[in-house]
Amino acid sequence: MQLLYQTHSPYARKVLVMAHECGLASQIEVVHHETSPTRRNDVVYAANPLGKVPVLLLPDGTALFDSLVICDYLDGLHRGPRLIPREGDRRYGVLRLHALAQGLCDVGIKLRWEVERRPAALRYPAYAEGQAGKLAEAFHFLEGDACLEESETLGHIALATALDWLVFRHLADLAAHPRLHAWYQAFCQRPSMQATPYLGHTQD
Repeated sequence: MQLLYQTHSPYARKVLVMAHECGLASQIEVVHHETSPTRRNDVVYAANPLGKVPVLLLPDGTALFDSLVICDYLDGLHRGPRLIPREGDRRYGVLRLHALAQGLCDVGIKLRWEVERRPAALRYPAYAEGQAGKLAEAFHFLEGDACLEESETLGHIALATALDWLVFRHLADLAAHPRLHAWYQAFCQRPSMQATPYLGHTQD
């Protein structure tokens, strides 16, 4: 299998951390591709019409995207405990946490456009404030949520990679949320996280 990847994408890193946690990383060739809404990458577009990574290319030529689809596929290849439960309340708890983590990435990307990437004359401060407010609400929610009592699901992988991306991009200070901060720091010590650090800069 080949993974079209980007070393500073939280969505791509989530997939690679999942592969490590499932014991599948050695079966995947990771190929870095720069992508951006303002910079077309024809190799990625050939595999994903949205032009986004991650994309997992299977031996039969099938291209899987987006990150949740790829993680679900990987979860069916290993013999350990499922990181996405098959059914019941636990399944939907994991998927809800994944959705929240995915939302943190989406909101963080929108915020970064308004405070860094968009030309200064075109920035909309009220929009940036709204996105920052969403991050604050999510952190407050997570600080008191029971999900932090464990670390063994896709939801937790998604949360850790999302938080680490927000820290990498200087968009979050978790010190005001000690329980969440402690959980995040502990998760970042896992071999899967140590093997997949964020690197590089956006190229528009």
